[in-house]
Amino acid sequence: MRTLMQVHIPVERGNEAVRDGVLPKVFGAVFDRIQPEAAYFTSVNGERTAIIVFDMPDASAIPAIVEPLFMNLDAAVELAPCMNRQDLEAGIAEAAKNF
Repeated sequence: MRTLMQVHIPVERGNEAVRDGVLPKVFGAVFDRIQPEAAYFTSVNGERTAIIVFDMPDASAIPAIVEPLFMNLDAAVELAPCMNRQDLEAGIAEAAKNF
């Protein structure tokens, strides 16, 4: 299932992770695991934030994906199913059959 993940990293821990080289290593390992469709980096509410879209094959994959972010970056992680345009069009067409 296509999944949107937001990763929010507290400023102080993010600063440490940049200085000691942990931040790129953690994201590199996560990206190797999930092979993201897209990844963007920005600031939300003053914190380093990654917005990542990837295919999650099964909910049992969640711990392996998010634990490195929790443990190494003190990150807050949000996961939500999401759609691209083609998914939305197909879903609306299917839903319209019921109305």
